[in-house]
Amino acid sequence: MSVATLEPEIILNPEKRVFPEFSLERLLGTVFAPTEGCRVCLLIDLEDLSLMKGYRFLDSSLHEIQKKAYEEFYLGLKDGGLEELGMTGGEMYAYAMTGGSNLDLSDECTDVEGRTLSLDRDIYPHYDIILCLSTFSATAPLTAKCKEYGFRGATLHGVNDIILKSGLAVNYHEVSADAERMRLAMTGADTIEIDFALEDGRVLTASLDLDGQEAQKSHGLCLGRTPDVANLPAGEVYFVPVGANGQFPMKYADGTLGVLDVKDRCIVSSTLIEGDQATIDAHNARLADDPMTGTLGELGFGTQVLPVSGADIQDEKVLGTCHLATGRDDHLGGDIVPGMFKKHENSTHDDILFAPHKTPNFNISEVRMKRGDQEEVIIENFRPSEYLLRALRG
Repeated sequence: MSVATLEPEIILNPEKRVFPEFSLERLLGTVFAPTEGCRVCLLIDLEDLSLMKGYRFLDSSLHEIQKKAYEEFYLGLKDGGLEELGMTGGEMYAYAMTGGSNLDLSDECTDVEGRTLSLDRDIYPHYDIILCLSTFSATAPLTAKCKEYGFRGATLHGVNDIILKSGLAVNYHEVSADAERMRLAMTGADTIEIDFALEDGRVLTASLDLDGQEAQKSHGLCLGRTPDVANLPAGEVYFVPVGANGQFPMKYADGTLGVLDVKDRCIVSSTLIEGDQATIDAHNARLADDPMTGTLGELGFGTQVLPVSGADIQDEKVLGTCHLATGRDDHLGGDIVPGMFKKHENSTHDDILFAPHKTPNFNISEVRMKRGDQEEVIIENFRPSEYLLRALRG
């Protein structure tokens, strides 16, 4: 069901939404139509490629994402999915875990026989559709490779049971339509301002300069034969900032809270609110050593009504949330490429999600869009504004 057909109570309480049962055939048939005559394969990431031989990773207590890839996608294709979709293939390969979001992949990969293969030579040129279910997102590198080799694909990093039963069970034609309606409501924006209310009473404001650019959407459809890679679950409207100034709060992985100062599109420093000063010091040292790691490469807004999954890949697609991202943005049409970073391992694309479950220590009190003489509130207290809801209702 699209947002327009959902009850207001469901929109504000996504955990109450009822979804259809997950169907691999429905998902792939919708996202990739046409599928007839296409050869498909699966990619997973492993820290030890020897675990791919004979699917040895299945015997480990770890590798939950890779096990989902095997159980839901590999077996799903082999047990009738290929035939129903008119596809061939279904092989699974493993590449070395990158250790960071959207880092370029090493070329070496391994098949189930334990043979060492090349992604560039043995995989990319020989498949029409490539599905990547991994620990770390591979959207940026696979987007570049699909343009070089001509395949279509989808990245589904962090997939879990909640995502399978909600974000991957939806109708992506409806998701695409919702994303387009919200995109039209925001495209051409000159500036987005975000107010963050902290527990100590302070309100921080970050101002993102968009220069009237065309808004883009992540909507989950890779139709026809045009090379493209979908990031699933999808449902997002996004911009590539051309400038940014102000402040915003940051909750680090260890729970430490800091205030980030932004100047000329770059995070220049972090100051402790509470937690471990060493975490703040480490971030400041990284910014000083490689300033490109603090460059803001994306501003995104969720368009779907989905439950919290615990994985940002779905949770950033929830209507009423927004996120910023630092680092490379070439896969989004931006100008930040891996070669601009001091070290390869720094050339990540890292999302910073603002959502009630993720950042309960502060509130997004208001997000404002300025477009020419028009000014509209987009989000209030992590809820979509009436302006957005009207747009989504068509």
